[in-house]
Amino acid sequence: MGLILAIDDLSVKKALEILNDVCDYVDGIKIGIPFLIRNSSSDLKSLKTSCTKKLWIADLKLADIGYIMVRTTDLIAGFFDAIIAHSFVGIKNGLDELARYCDENGLKLVLVATMSHEGAKELYDFALIRMRDIVKQVNPWGLVAPATRPEVIYFLRRTLGSKIKILSPGIGPQGALPGEALCAGSNYEIVGRLITRSNSPLKAVQEIISAQKRKLRECGINMR
Repeated sequence: MGLILAIDDLSVKKALEILNDVCDYVDGIKIGIPFLIRNSSSDLKSLKTSCTKKLWIADLKLADIGYIMVRTTDLIAGFFDAIIAHSFVGIKNGLDELARYCDENGLKLVLVATMSHEGAKELYDFALIRMRDIVKQVNPWGLVAPATRPEVIYFLRRTLGSKIKILSPGIGPQGALPGEALCAGSNYEIVGRLITRSNSPLKAVQEIISAQKRKLRECGINMR
């Protein structure tokens, strides 16, 4: 159980400053599309060099036919350990091709089961059981489920078992508190702006980890 830092709309300089401070405290780094579009492959390399032996995730939120998702992933595969794709695109000629590519290239596939914002309740959540079934069939390394709705995490953990990793965004500005998702069954909480917009990112990370531990003690779970 742990913490993944989300880097979405930072400059390379700011991202490097934050990583130099917090690298030892986080379990992984999730890089969002704004950062990927704005910066070069050499910028990504410098980030990875500054914080090694962590789980590096490309948050591409892929949602296309299999051919396009594979070609897109191939462009950044050398820099990341895992990629994120939407589950709603379906399996045949879609996620099946992406999953096969990931298996062949040593990439961890993470599927979105539903999202953390309010709009996810309008459609994504209505298809949650079907999304769960797609996740079960594809058998990815992990899935994304919202810290903002712990009951969704609990449902997915209970029906999918303990093998799959659950990554939960929505801590801070979206309203979820550190530790709530972990208590519901997540393996990692994804935190971005609460850390990256802080005057002291290191202090913010330390406070989040302390809050996670307090919450886990309350719900009777030991955090490593």
